[in-house]
Order: sequence, then structure tokens, then C-alpha cells
Amino acid sequence: MTSFLTSPQGRRLAYVKREGAGPTVVFLGGFKSDMQGSKALFLEEWAKAQGRAFLRLDYSGHGQSSGEFEDGCIGDWADDAAAVIEARTSGPLILVGSSMGGWISLLLTRRLAGRISGLVGIAAAPDFTTRTWDEELTDAQRDHVTLYGRIEIPSDYADHPYIFTRKLFEDGARQRVLDRPLPLPFPVRLLQGSADTDVPPSVALALSEHADCDDLRLTLVKGADHRFSTPDCLQLIATSIAEVTSRGGAR
Repeated sequence: MTSFLTSPQGRRLAYVKREGAGPTVVFLGGFKSDMQGSKALFLEEWAKAQGRAFLRLDYSGHGQSSGEFEDGCIGDWADDAAAVIEARTSGPLILVGSSMGGWISLLLTRRLAGRISGLVGIAAAPDFTTRTWDEELTDAQRDHVTLYGRIEIPSDYADHPYIFTRKLFEDGARQRVLDRPLPLPFPVRLLQGSADTDVPPSVALALSEHADCDDLRLTLVKGADHRFSTPDCLQLIATSIAEVTSRGGAR
């Protein structure tokens, strides 16, 4: 059953929490995704079968939470995730971040230091707004964002173009994680599809090389795209969560 809480910023946030043994598995979705996606629902059922505590949520402007998508930014959505996690969980956490949720997971490791016992990134997309601005937009498109405050960018994985706002770009630059030390003192598993055109494998390689982590493994799945939601991919996510849980508990 979906529940709601009001964040310290006054946003009404939707979430689903299932009780069970810890550490709590927290699923963090991607850009303009919601907690009704195939990965979130699969992992909830998996956690239920395992007797594991599980939490999924909608950032503001996503799914059932309040607000307009175009009013939000990475920092806001990280605040939303932190608000739900801090209000509705206790003890150790396993963060599972898909695409933008991978970036938010990395931001949360700073805020929730000491509580994270493992992290699984699925096509994790840290600093994607900076890459989009620096490497993908033309000078004319950057001028358009500056003048009009927004731009539409097509995606291979959505029916409609994504809206990128000037606020999103400006805030994203402040939220970067790959331009400074990134200590991850717990097991980390990064899962990446070789056929992902939204977040290419080079991003996963850069993250794995940059992170300061003694127990990090990157798995590249041939032919998998950004959705990473075939039965084999979903099972790999579950297996990775179980692995970081067991290794984190032994540390």
C-alpha cells in the first residue's frame, strides 16, 4: 500500500515500505521514472520472498508524489530520498540505484555515512547533466537553455523527449561526485548493459576507476540496454544485492 509523508521542504512524497529483516533494501529510480517500474516491483517481490525489509519511493515531480517534474533537480530529489529513508527506516541500508538513482545513491552515501552496508548501481549515471551539457549539446542548444530555461532531448527509452531545465543543469554541476574523492567503504556492484545508449559502458568504467572502494565489481552484460529489465538482468540485480549483503555483513 502506498503511504505518504511531508518532507522538511514541504513536498508530499509517496513511498511503499515492507517490513522485514535488515539491512533495508532501498530502490532509487531513474530520471522521470516512478516506483511502479519493473525493477522496483520485481525487487519488492524478491525482498518479500526473502523476508527482507524493502523501500521504494517517488521523488517529487515523479509518480504519485507532489510537484512538477520540471521544477525539480538532482539536489531536490536527493533530499526527497533522504527524507523518506530517514523517516521510515533504521539501521543498515543497501542502496540500489538505477540510472539517475545511481547518482542519488552516491550522494546519499555522504549524508547517511555509517548506515550504508552495500550499494548496487544499475546503469548508474553520476554527473549525467554535466556530460549532457559539455559533450552532447551544441553551442546553439546551450544558448537555447540559457535563453529559454529548458530544452527537449530525445531518448531511446521514452515515448516523449525529456525536458532538461537550466535549473537541472546548474544544480547538477553542484551535485557532481566524479570531480572529488568518492569513498565507498562497503561492497559495491555496478551492473551495466553493453547496448545501453543512454548511459554508455564508459560511464560505468569511469565510476569504477574513480571510486575509492576495496570491494567493487563491474559486470557488463552483453546486449542489455538501459532498461536492464529482462528476466536474466532482474535476477542479476537480486543476486548482486544478496552478494553485497553477505559481504557487507562479514566486514
